[in-house]
Amino acid sequence: MRTMIVFVLSLCLVSTSAFAETLEKRIQQLEETIKKQEETLQNQHKTLEELKEKSKQEKPAEQPASTAQPTRDYRLDDRSRGIYVPSASPVTPYSLTRQVGTPGLMNPAISLILDTEYYHSSLSKNELDSRSTPGYIGNPQPPPFNEGFNLRAAELWFFAPVDPYFNLYATLPITEDGIEVEEAYFVTTSLPAGLQVKGGKFKSGFGRFNAFHPHAWDFVDAPLAYRLFFGGEGEGLIEKGAQLTYLPNLPIYTILGAEILQGDNDTLFGTDAESGPHAYTAFAKASLDFGGSHSILFGGSVVGGKTKTTSYAPDTELTGDTVLYNLEFTYKWKPSRWRSFILQSEYLYRHQTGYLTDTVALTTDSLNRDQDGFYVQALYQIDRWRVGGRFDRMAIRKDEVVRAGQELSFSGQPYRMTGALEFNPTEFSRIRLQYNYDRSDPQKENQEIFLQFILAIGAHGAHAY
Repeated sequence: MRTMIVFVLSLCLVSTSAFAETLEKRIQQLEETIKKQEETLQNQHKTLEELKEKSKQEKPAEQPASTAQPTRDYRLDDRSRGIYVPSASPVTPYSLTRQVGTPGLMNPAISLILDTEYYHSSLSKNELDSRSTPGYIGNPQPPPFNEGFNLRAAELWFFAPVDPYFNLYATLPITEDGIEVEEAYFVTTSLPAGLQVKGGKFKSGFGRFNAFHPHAWDFVDAPLAYRLFFGGEGEGLIEKGAQLTYLPNLPIYTILGAEILQGDNDTLFGTDAESGPHAYTAFAKASLDFGGSHSILFGGSVVGGKTKTTSYAPDTELTGDTVLYNLEFTYKWKPSRWRSFILQSEYLYRHQTGYLTDTVALTTDSLNRDQDGFYVQALYQIDRWRVGGRFDRMAIRKDEVVRAGQELSFSGQPYRMTGALEFNPTEFSRIRLQYNYDRSDPQKENQEIFLQFILAIGAHGAHAY
C-alpha cells in the first residue's frame, strides 16, 4: 500500500513538471505572436500616414474662400446653366424642380419628362400655315401645334460627374420625328478665382427666358419677341460653342459671362453666314434678396455676329451683321412654400444691317432694320394653384425697316394677350389651361386654347430660380 502511494505521488510530480514546462512554452509563443502583431500594426500605421500625406498633395486646390458669396448656395447644376438659387429661399414643391442627388461615376442621374398638349384655334389649318409677321419674319410660320392632340416631346435628361474636374449634362427631346440633341455639354468644377468654363451645345446665357426648357416655361408658348427674333417655337439661343463665366467677390450675387458660338440659328445668324464660329455673346446679371421673402434679379445681355438668312421674306436672302440687345428684370415674393408671386419682363432690341438679294429677280438692295419688342408676365401661386397673365408687344419704340433707302411700313403692331390657370398635384405633375388672343400676324386674329399636361419621373436638376 505504501509503495503504491509513493508511486502515485511520483507520477503526479512528473506530470506537474511536464505541464509547467508546456505552459511556459505556450506563454513564450504568445508573447512572440503579440510582438509580431505589434510590429505589423506599426508598419500599417506608417503606411496609412504616408497615404494620407500623398492624398493631400494630389488633392485639387479648393476655390479660395474669398470668391464665395456669404448668402448664396449653388445647387449641383445651377452654375452650369447660369442659374442662381438663394439658399434662404424655399423651393416651390410644385415647380418640377426635383433636386439632383449625388450619383456615382457609373450611376448618372436620369429623368424623363412628358410634355403633351391639346390645341384649338379659331383659324383654319390653311390660315394657320400661312401666318407671318411682315418686317420681322416674312415667311409663313407653321404653328407649333396641330389642331387636337399633340406630343411636344418626351425629354430625356442626364447628369453625372466625370471626375473631380468636370460635370457632364445632356438633354435629348424625343419627338414623333425622332430624337435630337438639344443640349450636351461639360462644365468645369475646379477652376480658381470664381471662374467656370462650359463647352459643347448649350442654351446661351443671353436673357432670362433663354435659360428654360419648354417644360419649365410659365406658359405653354414662348414670348412673342423670342419667337420673332430667334425663330422656331421661340426656344431661344441654343448653340455649339464655349462659355466663360466669372463670379466676382461682391456684396450681392453677380455673374459675368462671355461666349463664342458657332452661329447656327437660322433666323438670327445662319450656318452659311461665315465658316467657323461667327456669333459672340456677353452678359452681366445680379440678384438681391431683401425682407426675407423678396428677391429681384436683373441684368443685360448682347449677342452679335454675321448673318445669312432667308427668313425676311419668301425668295430673299439677307446677308450682313446682326446685334441683339436684352434687358431683363424679375421680382419674386415667396413668404412660404404655398404662396408666391412673380413679375418678369424682358426688352429686346435688334439692329441689323446688310444686303437683301431677291433670288428670283437677281437684284440686291441695302437693308437696315431697327426693331424692338418686350413682354411682361405675372403669376400668383396659392397652394397647388397658379394663375398668370402675359402681354407681348413688338414695335414699342422702334420699328424701322429701310430697303434701298426707302422706309417700309407694315400695317398694325404685332401683339398678344395671354391668360393661364394651372394645377400642380405634386412637384412632378402639372395641368395647365391657357388662352391666347394673338395678333402676331396683324392681318389674322387668332384665338387659341391649350390644355397641357407635364409629367416627370426620375432625378432632375433644379431649374432656374
